[in-house]
Formats: sequence, C-alpha cells, structure tokens
Amino acid sequence: MTTTGEEHARALTGPWWWARWRSAVLDGSLALVSAVECGAEGIPFARDAGVPVSVGVVFGVLAGSVLLVRRKWPIAVVLVAIAITPAQMGFLMGIVGLYTLAACELPRRIIVALAGMSLVGTMIVTFVRVRQDMARGDLTLGDWFVPFASITTSLGLTAPPLLLGLYVGARRRLMESLRERADSLERELQLLAERAEERAEWARNEERTRIAREMHDVVAHRVSLMVVHAAALQAVARKDPEKAVKNAALVGDMGRQALTELREMLGVLRAGESAGRRAAAVPLAAVGLAAARAASGTVEEEGPCLEELEELVGQSAAAGMVVDLSVEGEVRSYAAEVEQTAYRVVQEALTNVHKHAAGAKTYVRLAHRGGEIAMQVENGPPPEPGSASAAGLPSGGNGLVGMRERVLALGGVFVSGPTDVGGFRVSAVIPAV
Repeated sequence: MTTTGEEHARALTGPWWWARWRSAVLDGSLALVSAVECGAEGIPFARDAGVPVSVGVVFGVLAGSVLLVRRKWPIAVVLVAIAITPAQMGFLMGIVGLYTLAACELPRRIIVALAGMSLVGTMIVTFVRVRQDMARGDLTLGDWFVPFASITTSLGLTAPPLLLGLYVGARRRLMESLRERADSLERELQLLAERAEERAEWARNEERTRIAREMHDVVAHRVSLMVVHAAALQAVARKDPEKAVKNAALVGDMGRQALTELREMLGVLRAGESAGRRAAAVPLAAVGLAAARAASGTVEEEGPCLEELEELVGQSAAAGMVVDLSVEGEVRSYAAEVEQTAYRVVQEALTNVHKHAAGAKTYVRLAHRGGEIAMQVENGPPPEPGSASAAGLPSGGNGLVGMRERVLALGGVFVSGPTDVGGFRVSAVIPAV
C-alpha cells in the first residue's frame, strides 16, 4: 500500500459509520441543536393540534434527533424534514439534510426529486401560513406578498444548501480522484523503479558473465600453453639445451601476451567503473537504456580476429600438438563480434585438447559460406591414457558453457560431444550478419 493509502486507512478510526471522531461529534452536536429546536417548536404545534404539550415536545425531540444519521441515511433525514414541515418544525434539519443529500454520491434524479418535494412543501406551508396571518390582520401588505413570501422562503431554504452540497460533493469526488491518481502514479513509479533495478541487476550479471568468459578465454589458453611448454622444457632441459631455450622463449612470449591482454581488460574495467561513478546521477530512465544496450551486446570492444587464427594454431603446434588447419570458401571480413566469437571457439577447443587429450592429432576446419561462418575442431583419442594430466592442467568446466553462450548470443548453433573413435568434436555455425 502506498503512503497516501496508509494515511487514508489510519483516518478511518471513528465509531460506527463515522470515518473520524470529529465527524461523530459534529453530527451529535447538530442533532442536539435540531432536537432542541424541534422540541421548542413542538410547543406551539401541540397547542394548535390540541394535544398535550409534552407529546409535542417529545415528538419534536425525536424528529430532530434523526439528524444524527444524516451521513448514513440522508434520504430518511430529508423525508422526515419534509414530513414535519407542515408543523413548522425542523428548519435546521431540512437545511442540513438537503446539504448532506446533495453532497452524497446518490443518483441525481433522487436528489432532484427530494429537493423538489422539499421546495414544494416549504412553499405550500409558507403560502398557507402567510395567508392566515394576513387574514388575522397580523400582516397588512397586499395580496402580492403571499406568493412572493412563499417563493422566496422556499428558495432560500432549499437552493443554498442544495447548491453548496453539490459543490462540496463534486470537490470531494475530485479530491478522491486525485488521491487515487496519486496512489496509482506512486505505484507505477515504484514498479518502474523495481523493474529498472531488475534490469540493472540483470545487466550487471550479464556483464559479470561476459567478463568471466573473457578472462577465462584469455588466461586459460595462454597459461595452458605455458604449462605445456614448461613441462616440455623440463623434459628436454638436459637432453636438448637448444630446444629448451626455444621453449623458454615461447613461454616468455606467451606470458607477456597474457599479461598484455589482462592489462587491457583491467583497463576497460577501470574505465567502466569510473563511468559508472559519473553516471550515478543519471535519471532513472537511463538505467533501462543501459540495460538494453548491455543486453543487445552493441558495446564495441577490441579483440582477436580470424586473421590471427594461423598464429593461434601455430602456438599449439609449437607446444607439441599435431594440428591441421583447413580453410574453405572465400575469405572475407565479418563483424567484430562474429570474428571474435569464432576465434574464441577455436581457442577454447584447442585449450581443451591441451588439457584433456595432450598429444592427440587435431583438425581445425573453417568454412566461409554465403550467410554464415562455420568452424569445427576435432581431435582423436590421446596416444596414452594418462597423457591428459601429464602437464597437471586443471579444468574449471566453464569452457564449453562459455563457447555455447557466445555462439547462442549471436543467433548461432553450437554442438559438442565425443566422437565414435574416442575423440572430441566442437562445432559452431554463426550467422555472418
């Protein structure tokens, strides 16, 4: 519930049908005054009607007390006021009753009908009383004064409370409508804020996943090759010093490349963190835009391309892997994210061969087709069952998941699994646009 709704709920603390205690006190005071008025007016009524004065007073008090239920049954109050009009009682009850009736949310035809009845009743009673006074000689004005007095008195007792009640009722309904609109707007703003927070959290999760995938691709491949070369260096250090020097140089080059890529990624992260602090005061609508941009993956970033694929294969071959690269179709350039994804798929597949099938012959195939680019990395079974762990390469189990996420994000198809001869195959097809 919104704040406005809570305040409205807390306000409903009055007894019985009253919303507030002050409303109950006001109605009680009005009913008391009306009872006193009608009781006093019951004395001349009892004399004219020939009944005991006590009966007239009790009748007037009971009739005037009906004003206590004006908020719950306004029609009954007006009907009672009309009924006792011939006895010249209940002027206050009639005025307050008409005001309450007009301010309530009742059909206009009921309000008009009861107001008309009150107008006609007051006019008739006033006409008769003024005519009787003129007949007794209490009034010495002309005959024109009788209709004038009856019309002005009836209009004076009916029109002002009726118009005031209509105005107050319309204003009350307007305030209720504005309160409902404010509550609705507050709920919508709260919902928008929650959705924006969800989008921002989703964008942060997507960004963390992308960063983790990039870190895995950068570190896993380079470090895996470094471990393989270090193991080979340890094996040939005494037998072939020249080859050991060459392997040591390769390890150094790969380490420097890995450090360079890590520095670039950390630089991007620090730049993004600074931009995030600067964007702290951005309006709420910008959060959704940032989330949409992150979801669409339209942020341009530098990365490897297919031209570096031969170098990648050469590094694996230098580490002792028997790898064959074949390219089919007309070589052409693609979008940066397409080339980067294709490169990362081949890179991770070769890294998995180093981890799980060291020494196995590997085939890397790249096919340029009309509207897509396809790649496949397939390796045979390792020559020795224990060679997969000879270099002590750990596996986090995220390589295939990361490749699948990359390919599916571009609308491609990714398939991986063991072959019939005991090897492993990784295949991916990525749309060219």
